[in-house]
Amino acid sequence: MLTVKLPLELEKRLETVAKRLGRTKQDVALEAIAEEIQDLEDGLLALERMTDGKTEFFTLEEVRERLGLTETNDQR
Repeated sequence: MLTVKLPLELEKRLETVAKRLGRTKQDVALEAIAEEIQDLEDGLLALERMTDGKTEFFTLEEVRERLGLTETNDQR
């Protein structure tokens, strides 16, 4: 069990959002925390992959070449 003391302004914002959504403050806070944790985990995984020395990186031009895309059939 975790207890968090929010600054008054943040708690007011949380309460406003929860009321507008017809949800409890706890439900909104839990969802927000879960989404932020997922974003942080994704960022850490990306950082690990970028620095592992095993992952290949390609420029947009290299991807286009590998997929057989050219400027003429590119729909810009």
